[in-house]
This record gives sequence, structure tokens and C-alpha cells, in this order.
Amino acid sequence: MPVAPATPPFDTILRGGLYFDGEGNRAQVRDVGIRDGRVAAVSATPLDATGCPDVVDAQGKWVVPGFVDIHTHYDIEVLEGPALLESLRHGVTTVLLGSCSLSTIHVGGVDAGDLFGRVEAIPRMHAIRAVDEARDWSTAQEYVAALERRALGPNLAAFIGHSDMRTATMGLDRATRPEVRPTAAEQRRMEQMLTEALDAGFVGMSAQQLLFDKLDGDRCRSRTLPSTYAKGREMRRLRRVLRERDRIVQAGPDASHPHTILLQALASIGGWFRKPLKTSLLSAADIKAIPFVIHLMRLLAGVVNRLGADFRWQHLPVPFEVYADGIDLVIFEEFGSGAQALHLQEKVARDELMRDPAYRTAFRKDYESKYGPRVWHRDFFDAEIVACPDPSVIGKSFGQVGVERGGQHPVDAFLDLVVEHGTAIRWRTTISGHRPDVLRKIAQEKGVQMGFSDAGAHLRNMAFYNFGLRLLKHARDAERAGRPFLSAERAVHRLTGELAEWYGIDAGRIREGDRADVVVLDPERLDETLEDYHEAPVAAYDGIPRMVNRNDATVTHVYVGGRAVWHGSAVTPAVGVDRTGRFLTSGGTHREPLPATSERVAPANQTGV
Repeated sequence: MPVAPATPPFDTILRGGLYFDGEGNRAQVRDVGIRDGRVAAVSATPLDATGCPDVVDAQGKWVVPGFVDIHTHYDIEVLEGPALLESLRHGVTTVLLGSCSLSTIHVGGVDAGDLFGRVEAIPRMHAIRAVDEARDWSTAQEYVAALERRALGPNLAAFIGHSDMRTATMGLDRATRPEVRPTAAEQRRMEQMLTEALDAGFVGMSAQQLLFDKLDGDRCRSRTLPSTYAKGREMRRLRRVLRERDRIVQAGPDASHPHTILLQALASIGGWFRKPLKTSLLSAADIKAIPFVIHLMRLLAGVVNRLGADFRWQHLPVPFEVYADGIDLVIFEEFGSGAQALHLQEKVARDELMRDPAYRTAFRKDYESKYGPRVWHRDFFDAEIVACPDPSVIGKSFGQVGVERGGQHPVDAFLDLVVEHGTAIRWRTTISGHRPDVLRKIAQEKGVQMGFSDAGAHLRNMAFYNFGLRLLKHARDAERAGRPFLSAERAVHRLTGELAEWYGIDAGRIREGDRADVVVLDPERLDETLEDYHEAPVAAYDGIPRMVNRNDATVTHVYVGGRAVWHGSAVTPAVGVDRTGRFLTSGGTHREPLPATSERVAPANQTGV
């Protein structure tokens, strides 16, 4: 009588943790077994550990799907440092590239440097080098293949950027002139580029209307991104391609012209003769400068979705705290005098400008103009100095410094200190998300997605790599205080399965048969360490420092495709050597083949641990 073959041993068993499936179902204590890169068993009884080389005691821990980060700017870093450890260590196992109309599918190095450098505060020369040295692709499909030849840490999905396509088709100069429209051939070429990207599995296209995102370099310096110059006909034709393929448009709305936000929301509505257009708009959400606008945003999403749209706001579920060195911060781009200073690349020229009485008068006028659409609250009394060669000002606001200097205007106090100390004076403020009760309401909204981390960009300005953990802390703390607003199961679902389903990617769930992108975390370490900032070098950018989060005791284990990338709160040898992640195609099945566990690729520079 033939003997049935023995069941192969598990590669990993997560023993006795509180298991969250990523779909919002009630969490239960379970063993989770991983074999060949997939979840092989979820069991209420102990799994057989015979022959299993990795048995993790998860009692008292949460076992959750890897988080999905829907808004990053890793497009440059992934080329030379594909491990993306700053996301992995916080339980993010899937990241989306190509946000804000910016990608590197078609542009060369110099154009990429001009597009990414100033807008995303990524060093321009590093962007040029990374793209020029790495570029061995000319199509979206070849770009995907180039990514998968790298030692990817997390999984990737991607938008193709409208500014990328526009620049490659029209040239950066023509693409940033308001009087220039694409020719018929150029329009067809952009539509072809978009179609090719969708065929390659991209989730959609990102666009941009925000007018304080400015170009770097010398050729077209201080013009806004190419996508902002597109008119209605160009956008309608590109949106039609997306609509027909059930793909997504991500856009940064022009806050200075609120009617454009309404138009984008209305464009999402489907009907008898057309499909809804999946639309995701960036949002600073509860903006301190205009507190009431959050209610209008929530109302707009609710109304258009009831009318047949598929519309979402992207929201950072934590206070949007930013740091600045001197005047180097993107919020100054939103008004004339601030942009005038940032236009100048040399410190000597900037200092001369900032000493000019006429310039100071203009700056004060912009500062005091606090009505109308804006992002920054323009209050130097709400801007704390955290580092300066002059220790007497540390811990004070610029407004306080002005008062102590004989009633000096806050703008003059700020400009004096910047002229004196340059980027050595470091300060911080909170732009939005400052009201916990409003954050709780937003977190429950169906028309809001948890994301907008900007991971990989603004290296010295902010760090939200652990935004998922901070949402879980907020939900758990509220429940313990007797004021629950979001169950732990729902919070996990909002960060995982809900996002994966909307973006059409194979991620965010850990049911039997799913790819094993799994995180083990200690709920007792969802604590105040999540709010701390640290600095670490970016090896891919020659070791320059960036702000990061460090709460390594919170996340104890991370698996991507069944491979351990973070184990016992430490990085594993696989990171930066083995390809653990893969490119996730839109609409991909849960049964796509995984990389072999022994697959290795050429090492690349990695971010500092």
C-alpha cells in the first residue's frame, strides 16, 4: 500500500500570537506557519515544529500583515539602496513609487535631478548620478525588470509620473512653458507611455497641480513641475486611458485654487456611459492654517462617492511636524518672498537679499496675509528653535526672540537669525494634524486613506516611516482610555488589506495561501518612543544624514515573501543581498510565483542601520 508523502516542515512558525488577517475580522490567538514564501497554515492548535528552523514565540505579540505605504519618493534611493530598510524596520512591506507626478521611467539623470531635487529635497547630484549610472531601461516593462534585478527589501508597486512623461516627450523647457501645448504626436506619445506602464502592471498615473513644487537646477529653475502646466484636454485624454483600464489617478491638488479640487472630485464620478475614475488626492487634512477646511474635505468625499465616484483623500494619521534648517523648507515656496529666497542657490546672494529692507517689507506682507488658501499657518510664535550656535535662543520661538530683542517683528527676528547662522539654526513646527479629536474622526472616514508618508524624501525635514505604528498606538490608547474610535482590527485593516484592495495589488493580508508578508509587533511597546526622531546616514547618498524613526523594540520580526528581513529587532543578513521583495502588478493574483529563497542579486549600497 503506497505511503502518503510526509508534509514538508514549515520554514517559520509564529507561535501563539494574536493574529490579524488584514480584512478586519476579529483577532484571535493562532499559530501561523510559513512555507515556500506563503502562509501555509493558520491554526488554533499548535503547529508541528519538527524540522522548522525558525520558531518565534509570539505570545503577547500581534501578528499582522505588512503595512502598505501608498505615498513614497523612493524612486531615486531604490536604484542604489534597494533594501529601503527605514521602512522595513517599521513593518512596511509594500511601498508605492512614482508619487506627485515624479518617476524615473523615461527621464534621464539631469532631468530627474531637476524634477526631484528641490521639490522632494533629495540631493540633486545624487539623483543625477543614480539615474545615469543605473539606467538600462527605456520602457516601463524594462524598468520593472531593472528593479527586480536589485536586492529589493520590500515589495514595490508604482505610478508613472505625468511630469516624467511630459518632460521626456516635450523636453523640460517646453513642458514648463504656460503657452506651450503638446502637439498631437506628443499627446499620443504620452498616452502610449501611460498604456505601456499599465500593461506593465503600474497602478496608475500620478499628476500634480500644486504650485509651490518648484524645479531645481539652472535651466528651468523655480518653474513649477511640468504636470502643473497641463490643460484640460491633455488631462481628460490621459484620464480616459486610466478610466478604461480601471486604474488610478493620484494628484496633488492646487490649494490656491480650491475649485480645481472640486473638479477633480467630480471627474471621479461614473455614470451610465462611463466608469468611475479611481482618484486619490493628497491632503494635509486638518490644516492648522485653515481649521474648518477639514469638514469641507470630508463632506466633498462623502457627496461625490454617493454620486458614483471612487474618490479618496490621502491622509497622514499623525501630527504633521516638520523641521527646517534656516529657510530651507518647502512651505516657503507657497508665497512670493519665500520662493524668491529659495530661488537663490548661493548663501551670499540669499543673505544679501534677506538683509534688503524692501525684501523684508515684502516678506512681512506675505507673512501677515493669513487669509485665503495656504498650507503654512505663518506664525513664527509657533516655530520652536531646536538647535543654534547661539544657545540663548534654543527652546524659544522666533516670535519670542523678537519680543526679547525689543519688540522686533517675528519676520525680522527669523531673517536676522538665518542671515547670522544659515542652516545651522534648526527649528520645527506642526503644519496639520494637531488636534487629536479631529485625527480620530478622520481615521474613521471611508473617503480617507492612511498614507502620505513621503518616505525617501525631505531627508532633513520630517520622518513618518512609522506612521502605521503610530496609528495603532492612537487607537489602542483611546480604547484603554475608554474612548475607542477604531478597533485594533479595523486600524490594521486600514493600513493593510483595505489599501491593497483599492490599489489592486497582492498585499495586505495573511490568510492561508497569501504571500507571507508578515509583521510581529509588541503592543506594549506602542509607546512614546514612536514620536522620537533620530538621524542616520544614507549610504546611497554618500552618508549624508536624514531624519528617521527608531523604535526597534516595537517591531520584533518582519518577513517579506516568507524571508526574514528583521528578526529579534535587528536586520538580517538577507537585507541588501537577497531579493526578498518583488514588483507587484496591479490586478496580480495571490498565486504569482515567488522568487526562490536562495535568489541573490548584485549587492548595492544600503541605508545605514
